[in-house]
Amino acid sequence: MPVDTPQVRLRPVGEQDLQMIRRFVLEPGLVGLDWTGFRDPGVVRRRFDADGFLGEDDGRLIVATGADGEAAGMVSYLARRRGNPRSYGWEIGIVLLPEWRGRGIGWRAQAMLCSYLFEHTPVQRIEAATHAENIAEQRSLERAGFEREGVLRAAEFRAGRWRDGCLYSRLRTDPDPLGAADQD
Repeated sequence: MPVDTPQVRLRPVGEQDLQMIRRFVLEPGLVGLDWTGFRDPGVVRRRFDADGFLGEDDGRLIVATGADGEAAGMVSYLARRRGNPRSYGWEIGIVLLPEWRGRGIGWRAQAMLCSYLFEHTPVQRIEAATHAENIAEQRSLERAGFEREGVLRAAEFRAGRWRDGCLYSRLRTDPDPLGAADQD
């Protein structure tokens, strides 16, 4: 691991994380290309009070760094059903605060989330989608063990027009990038 790459771990959302999550809801541009406009900031408290962001079909975990567990961002997962209603996989996502980007945290957190989901749920498939222009996230997903499946044409309305996205997947049977010697 490079010297400037902090220790990374995932943990449940705590009371101390709610302000950071509210920032992602309220600050334009903080989530980069994923900004979709202002949302009700009260939803953060209501969701935390309801289930601590650990639902049956979706959830969020904090990406924590260093010995003190400082929040660098969060990862999310959402059940995706295809065909047979009993068959499902997860769609995952990540958002990091700007000061934590570009330091090798993102790919590790996404790989750790996959390991967690494969260990605790019977899914065979985990998906992730990203913007066609987000080359850094595409590299991060590949490093986290995902394979690019293709381009989703005109899949998202953002900034006044329809835009393409890229779909990635990782299967339970794919090699675990965290199982190999740590990569730089």
